Amino acid sequence: MSESVRLVLRKLKVLRGLLSVPRRSSGSCFDSGRKWIKPSGHDTGLTTFNSLTKQKEPLILAREGVATWYSCGPTVYDHAHLGHACSYVRFDILQRILSRVFGIRVVHAMVITDIDDKIIKRSLEENVSPTVLARMFEEEFKKDMLSLKVTPPAVYLRVTENVHHIVSFIERIIQHGHAYATKEGDVYFDIRSIGDRYGKFVGASDPPSEPGSTDKRDSRDFALWKRSKPQEPYWESPWGRGRPGWHIECSTVSSSVFGSQLDIHSGGIDLAFPHHENEIAQSEAYHQCGQWGNYFLHSGHLHLRGSAEKMSKSLKNYITIKDFLQSYSANEFRMFCLLTKYRSAIDYSDGSMQQARSSLETISTFLHDVEAYMKGQLLCPALQEAFLWERLAEAKASVGAALVDDFDTPQAINAVMNLVYHGHRQLQPVTKSDGLARSPVVLGAMVSYIREVLDIFGIDLLHKDGDTVNYDTRVEAVVEQLTRFRSEVRAFALARQDQPTGTSKKAGLHPERLPLMKACDALRDDLAPLGVVIKDRGAASTWEISLRRPTLGGQEVLDKEQETLP
Repeated sequence: MSESVRLVLRKLKVLRGLLSVPRRSSGSCFDSGRKWIKPSGHDTGLTTFNSLTKQKEPLILAREGVATWYSCGPTVYDHAHLGHACSYVRFDILQRILSRVFGIRVVHAMVITDIDDKIIKRSLEENVSPTVLARMFEEEFKKDMLSLKVTPPAVYLRVTENVHHIVSFIERIIQHGHAYATKEGDVYFDIRSIGDRYGKFVGASDPPSEPGSTDKRDSRDFALWKRSKPQEPYWESPWGRGRPGWHIECSTVSSSVFGSQLDIHSGGIDLAFPHHENEIAQSEAYHQCGQWGNYFLHSGHLHLRGSAEKMSKSLKNYITIKDFLQSYSANEFRMFCLLTKYRSAIDYSDGSMQQARSSLETISTFLHDVEAYMKGQLLCPALQEAFLWERLAEAKASVGAALVDDFDTPQAINAVMNLVYHGHRQLQPVTKSDGLARSPVVLGAMVSYIREVLDIFGIDLLHKDGDTVNYDTRVEAVVEQLTRFRSEVRAFALARQDQPTGTSKKAGLHPERLPLMKACDALRDDLAPLGVVIKDRGAASTWEISLRRPTLGGQEVLDKEQETLP
């Protein structure tokens, strides 16, 4: 595990201790079946559609003012596409609403799936290691999210850096009698062991079986641990060499951050079954609790206009985020997402994007007209000031009512556009003012409110898109690998000799390894002037690419084009 991840996890565990609340008494772990248990805690006043009950429920958090939120991250074997973007942008909007409108601090964790069948297959095709491939696409995903103005989670966690936790997690599930190992070295979750608790998303119907070992007790049983095959990466475990199954990673990582109780879990609707269904089964079997996740929020699919199929890599009907941003802006895509409810399917086409662009242009035009009016550059007839104050009050009430009702952004945007419409009608230019009194205050208040709402949603019309990302993804992937290699060499150099028998003297370093230590230090020092800052933290190291140039003699080093002429 990298030191940066270790430090963030340490902070989150401290926070988890601060957030801890007494667990409710729910009797036996399995006596509630598939019935949803209304949480006890702080009622936010919002309602949200909970996939566990298939209806709107009051959003109740374990602790006032704080929401624990886990989301499934990408499997990093290829470029992220608009289907991914749609889900992450929509949930980013929801988190912004919770934070900015309702004052709820969202503590968000996301896992990066960096080992998987698809990653292994692609790495063999490209003749690169799975680690290099995954790191490259992971960094590209993060860059894409920044380009779309998606707020990063409090922590990204990689599956490969949590395998030891996953093994322990599986062992405990086995101890509780809900999983079993086969003679071939696979481990499966025993669905029969939890009775009718399985099927929270699919109901009473039998789910499709998962392919795998012939030694499975039930065709529906799913893999927690997969034995290794030739040419595959592997980790040691009590069941032999292998790697984690897909579903177990999310249960383990979310539990390591948030413990046995999670407020909100989000993801695309295609993940509800079997992924989230299996997460619930595993987590409740591990924690022996009646209800692990209180709310599951699912976003609708993104479809290409005229197609009934979702946008996906496997169907090869996708548009990459990078290609999309060549034609449209992050603001425009965000408006596109706002115009439909987050849990509804959404059709993508040039026509729908033009609608989003037109909405932003209408708002932008109004903002510029108001600015001109306030400067005295636009002459208009006397404004119906009282009427506009009423429309502003109506807009505020409508936006508030929409957002408290399952984050209804289409209604909120409709209220904003209605306010813009009434404002525009008042700003009819004339050639002479005839000494009429001007009323800039109400228009200024309208503009301020419109900007505030757009800012909550992540739209900033004052700044151009795409200015936040100014580094090369491939360079970061190279630095990551270089730092990892240096850390392994440094750990070898820091290893101490065996303590001499019968002495209390502390064992020292191996003298022949000291040149390796010096070489590691030299590499760190040589990279610093290039903007790569490596920080040694005990036996581990972290790195960052500094946006500020290094200093010499207390003065910042300037690029040649920034140097002051004599």
